[in-house]
Amino acid sequence: MKVSLVVTVLNEAKTIEAFLDSIEKQTLKPDEVVIVDGGSTDWTINKLIKPEMNLKVLVYAGSNRSQGRNRGIQMAKNEIIAVTDCGCILDKNWFLEITKPFADEKVNAVAGYYLAKAETALQKCVAPFFCITESEIKKLARKKNFEFLPSSRSFAFKKSVWSKVGGYPEDLNYCEDLVFDQKIKSSGFNFYFASKAVVYWPQRKTFKSIYKQFFNYATGDGQAFFSPYQTHSLKISLIYFRYFLALDFLVLAFRHPVFGKILILGFLFYVFCSMVKHFNEVKEIRALYLLPLIRFLADFAIMAGTVKGILRAIKLSKISLFHVKENLS
Repeated sequence: MKVSLVVTVLNEAKTIEAFLDSIEKQTLKPDEVVIVDGGSTDWTINKLIKPEMNLKVLVYAGSNRSQGRNRGIQMAKNEIIAVTDCGCILDKNWFLEITKPFADEKVNAVAGYYLAKAETALQKCVAPFFCITESEIKKLARKKNFEFLPSSRSFAFKKSVWSKVGGYPEDLNYCEDLVFDQKIKSSGFNFYFASKAVVYWPQRKTFKSIYKQFFNYATGDGQAFFSPYQTHSLKISLIYFRYFLALDFLVLAFRHPVFGKILILGFLFYVFCSMVKHFNEVKEIRALYLLPLIRFLADFAIMAGTVKGILRAIKLSKISLFHVKENLS
């Protein structure tokens, strides 16, 4: 059984060496490594010159993550495809664990998972917003009929499955893996969960980069907001609902002071819940104020990013409709 590892990169000069090093340290090496560069303007391409690793490097300037993955998978020569993200560090047994289940011919897709790599208090506090914890994954895995939809940081599938569902959605640069997962699931394929196939994901180090990360993911969620494959739409809608409700109470407070008191109590309760929800995972005294700050930062980034994503989806749908009409005329 031969397997191709497909990775997309864009301006990863700061992280590419550690990532490649984690590939070299794998207990089972990929038969082929295909790296698709989206048009890096830093030293990424230079650092991919590794004759000893025999990397297949493709430059697809201007491509987004989905387009790059699809091109890499298309060019890969093996039926089993493993995908991950540059910027992550692979556990030394990751490739072995993510591909081992394919020994059973009935397995079509294998879900691994990722853990946060966090050093500072801020990184530890932001980690629960983006990553599942090891204890959570073990708890979920004990449930009957447990099915874990993977991020493309830790995923493997048959090329025939990728082809049947139409590949990654090329109009999406974020949230594309969730939509891809849902397409696989709705096509009748099951996910095998590989509990030891783990990669480590270094967390953002500044509030600015954290905001940008929330915003970018929300843009992808917004683009897929009305898609039958989107599962986050209700959660995002509830964020808007909370703040519209708070705004209503603020307006009413000018006429009826009791609404102001309710608003203050609601705010304090929200801050308290933000602390309590993840404090045991973080176990840092600074989490008492960092967790609520990140919660509010996330809320506003998600609301702004979702609006941008929805507007982008509308724009793209109009462009597609224009091309259809143009072809018919």
